[in-house]
Amino acid sequence: MLNVSPFDGEETEKIMAMQESGEMYLETIYVLSQKKAAVRSIDVAEEMGYSKPSVSRGLGLLKERGLAETDAAGNIILTKEGKKIAKNIYERHTVLTELLMRIGVDEKTATEDACRVEHYISEKTFKAIKKHVKEHS
Repeated sequence: MLNVSPFDGEETEKIMAMQESGEMYLETIYVLSQKKAAVRSIDVAEEMGYSKPSVSRGLGLLKERGLAETDAAGNIILTKEGKKIAKNIYERHTVLTELLMRIGVDEKTATEDACRVEHYISEKTFKAIKKHVKEHS
């Protein structure tokens, strides 16, 4: 997870929303980079269904945190730390989707629900789920 401060109430909700949003951007950039040689802001905007200005703001936050950068051509590159976080989120997404589908949830719903859960599940619980999925493959 991205850095979350231990605040209470409304401030925690804002931080969590920013965290989830940041993780979504990282995951999207990571997935796109697996499919394309170069990822640009417009690719992220189209994939996520966001406006280009929204993506620019999100990318700016990732850059501030040292998780992404852009090259001279405008291509988005995840830093080592950004890629590490993105791979972790993507793994959570795929494992949770697989588990939900195994218990009878249709693929569309499983994918959508996994996308929500992947940002909030504890590492301890995720490791247990991952172990269970591997043992029952």
